[in-house]
Amino acid sequence: MNVKNKERAVSEELERAAAAMQAADLMFDHDLISDAVSKLYYYLLYHLRVLLITRDLEPRSNEGVLRLFGLHFIKEGIFPAGHSHIVSRMMKYREEADYNPSYTFTEKDYTDFRGEVISVSEDVKSYLIKNHFLSE
Repeated sequence: MNVKNKERAVSEELERAAAAMQAADLMFDHDLISDAVSKLYYYLLYHLRVLLITRDLEPRSNEGVLRLFGLHFIKEGIFPAGHSHIVSRMMKYREEADYNPSYTFTEKDYTDFRGEVISVSEDVKSYLIKNHFLSE
């Protein structure tokens, strides 16, 4: 991927992330908590995809995103292992939210998850700025 395409891909993924968070908050405000939790996962996923783009990595699945994130960013010590655990949990919660109608999330769950994914995404943005993939 050339530099121009990489810049465009980074921008598009960050726009998708922002839209996912906006949708999550709107759903939460309308008591659609399971749907809001699902969108939080996508907010996080799009940030991780940006990281992978910076390394010219193109996963074919959501599990691939997690695996490559672990291999290229957690194992190398760029991000703490706790970030990988957050991603894994959010992946599980997204599946529960989308496919298990009896699984119930509370308002506290949403606010806790939201704080965690924002924390990871802020670290991603700091990494992108530090490595000149994103301007401040």
